[in-house]
Amino acid sequence: MAVTAVHQLAQCITCHAWSADRSMVALCPNNSEVHIYRLVEDKWEKMHVLQKHDQLISGIDWSARSNKIVTASHDRNSYVWNLEGSEWVPTLVILRLNRAALCVQWSPKENKFAVGSGAKTVCICYYEQENNWWVSKLIRKRHDSSVTSVSWHPDNILVASTSTDGKCRIFSTFIKGVDAKDPKKESRFGELIVQLDLSPSWTFGVKWSPSGNTLAYVGHNSVIYFVDDVGPSPLAQNVVFRDLPLRDVLFVSEKMVIGVGYDCIPMVFAADERGIWSFIRYLGERKAVSSGSRYGSQFSEAFGKFYGQAKQGVSNDASETSRTRGVVHENCINSIIPLSRQGTQIRRFSTSGLDGKLVMWDLETEQDLLELLVH
Repeated sequence: MAVTAVHQLAQCITCHAWSADRSMVALCPNNSEVHIYRLVEDKWEKMHVLQKHDQLISGIDWSARSNKIVTASHDRNSYVWNLEGSEWVPTLVILRLNRAALCVQWSPKENKFAVGSGAKTVCICYYEQENNWWVSKLIRKRHDSSVTSVSWHPDNILVASTSTDGKCRIFSTFIKGVDAKDPKKESRFGELIVQLDLSPSWTFGVKWSPSGNTLAYVGHNSVIYFVDDVGPSPLAQNVVFRDLPLRDVLFVSEKMVIGVGYDCIPMVFAADERGIWSFIRYLGERKAVSSGSRYGSQFSEAFGKFYGQAKQGVSNDASETSRTRGVVHENCINSIIPLSRQGTQIRRFSTSGLDGKLVMWDLETEQDLLELLVH
């Protein structure tokens, strides 16, 4: 098993983020608060409750260098939290949104953060030293629907977004006076670098590979998309699977991705020496299951959820199949966050979901995946 620890910290977890030393975790228990836990003698103790938003918090990110927490909420606001003494002090960021803020992420240099929203807008926020406040610049009139996820390129300039209009877009976020000028990457703020029309359904969970050469995102049609050479002539491929759709993805190396979502179990995808991506296996299974039988059981499970559970006293073979797979989560996994790295490779990560569980996973215990990571 790849699972190293399972913690029931709430009835439902909307999102979570880790401190730089991984000794504390901030999470939203499906309300307007942020709960910060610290690991004390193998037990998680609640240290702080951050209360400023008045609606559901939909995004949290914790900066590694500056130790700042940024939150985004359905109340259309964002706060940057600074630890002053023993108290977390919030600073309001005016996003100028008329719809909910749905996701947030710090840039690699932590001098900016991006907020996706239901207003078809991406807000790029930065600190204005002269006025001692956080300001935002909006990327408008580019999306046709809500922005579900954002991800920063390692260059700190490009940001990718996914939307419920089925598209993935990459924009320039160059801000004069904030970003160093690079003659090789001259672009103006909000410039659309590329628009990917690969999915006919909602899209979620976009991420860049460690080098920034590959982009991965998922569709609500149970497809994961991989794009190389992002630019005027991108090289795209997709992997179709019969399981329930994914919600988020994480590159654990340049050629390996972990996907999580409605099927309640992490899925591993990897690229071979030719660069062809494919599904490898499920993470945390007690017993290896062939693709054919697994897909068949999932097909039955999907129908069982619609029909079998509606009848009292009717047992579902599919639900029994899920138990024998060794699934840790019991509801949709909505976020996946790295925990430890070795160079550009991620060896441990955490997941949280609508079942209120925070689960730590260790790839070092998975010998076949460890061999793929090394090679």
